[in-house]
Amino acid sequence: MAKAEISGSEIILKALDEQGVTDIFGYPGGAVLPIYDAIFQQNRIRHILVRQEGGAVHAAEGYARSTGKVGVVLVTSGPGATNAVTGLTDALMDSIPLVCLTGQVATHLIGNDAFQEADTTGITRPCTKHNYLVKDVNDLGRVMHEAFHVARSGRPGPVVVDLPKDVQMALGAYTPMSKVKVKSYQPQIKGDLSEIKAAVEIIAKAKNPIIYAGGGVINSGPGASQLLTQFVKMTGAPCTLTLMGLGAYPASDKQYLGMVGMHGNYEANMAMHDCDVMVAIGARFDDRITGRLNAFSPGSKKIHIDVDPSSINKNVRVDVGIVGDVAHVLEDMIKVWRSSQAKVDQKALKAWWKLIDSWRAVDCLKFVQDPNGPVKPQYAIQRLYDLTKKTKKDVFITTEVGQHQMWAAQYFRFDKPNHWMTSGGLGTMGYGLPAAMGVQLAHPKGLVVDISGESSFLMNMQEMSTIMQYRLPVKIFILNNFYMGMVRQWQELLHGGRYSETYMSSLPDFVKLAESFGMVGLRATKVGEVDGAIEEMLAINGPVLLDLHIDQKENCFPMIPSGAAHNDMLLGPDDDASNSVSNEGMALV
Repeated sequence: MAKAEISGSEIILKALDEQGVTDIFGYPGGAVLPIYDAIFQQNRIRHILVRQEGGAVHAAEGYARSTGKVGVVLVTSGPGATNAVTGLTDALMDSIPLVCLTGQVATHLIGNDAFQEADTTGITRPCTKHNYLVKDVNDLGRVMHEAFHVARSGRPGPVVVDLPKDVQMALGAYTPMSKVKVKSYQPQIKGDLSEIKAAVEIIAKAKNPIIYAGGGVINSGPGASQLLTQFVKMTGAPCTLTLMGLGAYPASDKQYLGMVGMHGNYEANMAMHDCDVMVAIGARFDDRITGRLNAFSPGSKKIHIDVDPSSINKNVRVDVGIVGDVAHVLEDMIKVWRSSQAKVDQKALKAWWKLIDSWRAVDCLKFVQDPNGPVKPQYAIQRLYDLTKKTKKDVFITTEVGQHQMWAAQYFRFDKPNHWMTSGGLGTMGYGLPAAMGVQLAHPKGLVVDISGESSFLMNMQEMSTIMQYRLPVKIFILNNFYMGMVRQWQELLHGGRYSETYMSSLPDFVKLAESFGMVGLRATKVGEVDGAIEEMLAINGPVLLDLHIDQKENCFPMIPSGAAHNDMLLGPDDDASNSVSNEGMALV
C-alpha cells in the first residue's frame, strides 16, 4: 500500500513533533509562509514570535542550554537567514545544539538573484556543524531527523536546513524517525580503555594535580556533573571551571578554586600554572584560558577528555588524549580508579593544598564598598546573588558580554549545571536578553535574570516586546556605567586612557523605555537604594527592568592581559599591564 502523501510543511511539523519539539522561535516571511500556515492549523507546537531573527537564535540557545534539548529556529530566506548568522556562529563556538530552518526561494529560482534570495548554505557553512539544502520533498523527513541527530550528537552544534518554497508546498511521503539511520555520523562515545588506565596511573602519581573542566561537562548531561564531583572527591584534587563550565562543579564546595582564565581567580590560575598533572575535562584550551601558550602550565603532564577528536592537541599538546563523551569516560575512570585501588600521595596533596590556601589568602575578589560612594558592580552582583537565594526559587542567569559578564561569573555562584547562560567563544553583545526569553519559556516557574550592561542591552532591546507579548517575568538587571566598559578598560590599561568611541553619551531613560513596552522600570543610583530596588524587582510578578548606576571608573580584576602567562596576573589597578603583555598579545578580544 502506498504511503499517504502530505505537504512538505506538514512533513516538517510531523518531524518536529516526533523529535519532541514543543517550542520554536521564529519570524515569518514570504519564503516560509507555507510552514506558518501549517503551524496555524495545529496546536502541538508553540511558535514564539521574536522581533528580529538574531533574537530567535539566541532565545533558542538559552532554551537549549538550560534544558539540554535541541533549540529550534524558523526564519525566512535572504535577510531572515543572514540575520541568524551571528547566533549560529555563537552556538557553534559554545557547542549549543540547534536546528535552524531557513526559507529559500523556489528551486528553479536558486542562483537567479531572486527576491530575498541568499546562498544560505554557502553563507552558513563556516558557522554551522552541518547544513542541508533540500530539493526533493521525499528527502525532507530523513533530512529533518538527521539534522537533529547531528545537532545533539558528539560535540553539539547548530545545523541549518534550507527549505525552498516549492519543496514546502509539494506533496511527499513522510519518513519516520525509526526508519532513519545516520551511518555517516556516529561520534565515539566510549573512551579507549588503555588511555583511561594510563590517565588514572598519571593522576595517582601526581603531587600537584588540578582538574580543569568546561562546558563539555554540562553538554554531556546532569549525570556528567555528578560524576565529575565524584571523581574530584576521589582524587582529592582541586577543581577549576571555565566560563562555560560554571555550575558543572558546585561552587560552594571546598575543593572548588573558582573560575580559571583571563578574569579567573588568582588561586585557580596559579594552580594551573604550577600543577604537575592537569586533567582537562570537556574543555578546549582556548586562548582566554591558556594565556601565552609557550608559558602555559609549563611543568605539567596533561590529560584531555573531549568528545570532539579535533580538539585533542589542537591548541595544546597533551600526554594522554581520550576521545569520548565526558559522562562515559568519567564513569570508566572511576571504575578503573577503584578496581586498581589507586591511591594519591596524601603528604604531597596536603602540601599542595597548603600552597593553594596561601594563594586563596590573597582574596583576589575583595573589594571595598564605601556606603557614601558610587555603587561598586561587585557589590551589586553580590547583593543580587544573596537576595535571589532568599527567594527559594530555581535561579537562572543569562548575561550580555563585557565587564558585567565577568563580574557575574566571579560573584554569582552556581551549584548546579544549566543555570548559567552566557556567550563565551564568540562574545556576542546582545545575547542575554533573548537568551533569557528562551530560558523563561523553558522554565516558566524559574526566576530568570539577565545581568546586562547598558551597551549590550541596546543590541537586542526590541525583544522586550516579545517578553511582554508572552508575559514572561524576566528580570533585566542593568549595570550601567555609561561606557562600553570592557573596551574602555583595555583603552585605559593599554592605550594610555584614550577612550576612543566608548562613552555612551546618549542613552535612553531605561525606566521610561521599560514603561513604554508595558513593563515595570526601576532605578537605583546610591548604595542605600540597591537592596530595596532588587527586592522590589524580585517581588513583582512580571517583567522588570532595573537600571542600576555603578562606578564608571571600576575595572574588572583579577586579569591576565592578552599575551601574558597565568602567573603574570593583574590583581588591581595599581599593577602595570604594560609590563605583563607581550607584543603577540595585543589583541583586545
